Amino acid sequence: MYTEIGAECNGNGDGGANFADCNSFAEVVVVRHGETTWNASRIIQGHMDAELNDIGRNQASLVGSRLSREPKFVAVYSSDLKRASETAQIIAKLCDLPEVIQDPGLRERNLGFLQGMTLKDAAKVQREAYQALLSKNPDRSIPGGGESVNQLHQRCISAVEKIAKNHIGERILVVTHGGVMRELYKKATLGESPVSKVLNASINVFHINGDGGNWVVKVWGDVSHLEGTKFLENSFGGDRTSG
Repeated sequence: MYTEIGAECNGNGDGGANFADCNSFAEVVVVRHGETTWNASRIIQGHMDAELNDIGRNQASLVGSRLSREPKFVAVYSSDLKRASETAQIIAKLCDLPEVIQDPGLRERNLGFLQGMTLKDAAKVQREAYQALLSKNPDRSIPGGGESVNQLHQRCISAVEKIAKNHIGERILVVTHGGVMRELYKKATLGESPVSKVLNASINVFHINGDGGNWVVKVWGDVSHLEGTKFLENSFGGDRTSG
């Protein structure tokens, strides 16, 4: 379950990092955007700008309602893609925050020629790009202007560390995408990949120190606020083969 900032300000956290006190790190609460029509249709999104569907908007409201009852955020940051920014706007309103700061560095991985296609169609029509997506080589980019995993990693880690550096001793919200969140997890666990996909509207918490050298995963994959919804049955994306 969710760990409040200050609950474990002294001693060792997950991953072996040791933070002296609450003022030595930023608590970054990271939420994946709500479900989109393209998620429901099993279409690869990447940088394409799909909007939330009704389920996704309900998920965002449920996240916002939950977070509004927890320690207050000082700021909300979001990818500038609609599915993330709309999720962030809904949460911000419920948490009584005046604005959402959009950051293109928090965008999903650019998936090149695969964007707008289902995986099934991509395997037939865009074979080279599809194989690049499945490749275990982190430096292999996807044809059509797509990014490699390492390019995504460097981009999103740089964005989050810059945000965290500006909020040491504070609690902030970041709304982003499944591919980005997988890279944040890798950073905090020294290269380990999540064992399951990142679910829509899940809550995940990181503690990041001032120079970005220490990342600790405090909460991962919490969707308890979504119990009783269609979320778990309908979600798509958030794993290494979709964005």
